[in-house]
Amino acid sequence: MPFLKANSPLPIKMTLPSATQFPAISFKSGVTDKVYKDHSELLWDIVEIMKSEMKELSLAGVTYIQIDAPRYSYYMDPKWRTWIKTELRVDPVTALDEAIRADNACFLAGQEGGATLGIHLCRGNNRSHWYAEGGYDAIAEKLFGSLAVDRFLLEYDDERSGTFEPLRFVPEGKTVVLGLISTKVPRMEDPDVLRRRIEEASKYVAIENLALSPQCGFASTAEGNLLTEDCQWAKLELVTETVRRVWG
Repeated sequence: MPFLKANSPLPIKMTLPSATQFPAISFKSGVTDKVYKDHSELLWDIVEIMKSEMKELSLAGVTYIQIDAPRYSYYMDPKWRTWIKTELRVDPVTALDEAIRADNACFLAGQEGGATLGIHLCRGNNRSHWYAEGGYDAIAEKLFGSLAVDRFLLEYDDERSGTFEPLRFVPEGKTVVLGLISTKVPRMEDPDVLRRRIEEASKYVAIENLALSPQCGFASTAEGNLLTEDCQWAKLELVTETVRRVWG
């Protein structure tokens, strides 16, 4: 933080992985359970690490902390809900409730310094691939109503994401960042279609509480996604142009 403050005159943003990501991808039967009896026990040990980091960042003056890649998309997709039952051997409803409690424990720590808190609901982005599909309907009321964040960054780049209707559960005053521009494919989005989709979303969330971004990053791994650097810059310019036209 001292280095960043000394070299950046602008507000500082930090993005951290969700604590919920680690048990889902790292717990190995016959290995991890020699130390942690189950996924839950591992999760809450990681939560303590994340709480400490978020508190430290917030108190040090980071103004925006974003949690990325939580596993909430698992609960939207029927095939992943089955996986939770058969592989993790837990009830998906119980697992969702615990995930929300875990993330909220981290967000509470991040609030101590007054940082703006955001969460990005990723559906997979490695090398232009994806791993989960389905609208937000199955989790919207519980998730939007319970997570202690200021901003929801939601992927809406194709038909896999469903409709904007679940946004009716977003509490008044919270920001929804619409990920309408794909980081996976080189095809450029139509500016008029983008404006129409933002207008459609504003039926559920006030326009002043909406924002626009790419649906994810351009590189979830070192290799990046399957589009050129020029295409990436063009898509970022499209975000800027669309924002100016919609919000002025």
